[in-house]
Amino acid sequence: MSLTLSLDFQYKTSIEKLWSALTDSSKLAKWVADIHTGQAMENDFKPVVGHRFQFRAQPTQWWNGIIEGEVLVVDEPNRLSYTWASGEKHTVTWTLEDLGDGKVNLHLEQTGISNEQALNGAKYGWTKWCGGLENVLEQ
Repeated sequence: MSLTLSLDFQYKTSIEKLWSALTDSSKLAKWVADIHTGQAMENDFKPVVGHRFQFRAQPTQWWNGIIEGEVLVVDEPNRLSYTWASGEKHTVTWTLEDLGDGKVNLHLEQTGISNEQALNGAKYGWTKWCGGLENVLEQ
């Protein structure tokens, strides 16, 4: 049985600025940080279908510090999807919707999660990261 995480975040920004924060590797490094250390996760992400990328954090005794991915869908500025593998292989899909009046809804769907503990961990991580994303959008 596979579980799906579904979250929505609203930001006071433009859809173009939010898209850039999701797809520019230097901006990603600012908000996708190691949950344990708070250090930015360096990456080689590119919004190109088929591009394989990594996010790199400090390794621990339980984890090698690497998240592997491959870009699946790029529909600028509306939809971005990629695999996300660190042990389990998941699919992460971002859908952006301009709500007007300077507001954008960001919908996250992460599929392929194997159990409730992993689902709760993903929810915690993305909620924390999307709080950091807000800081990047304000810059």
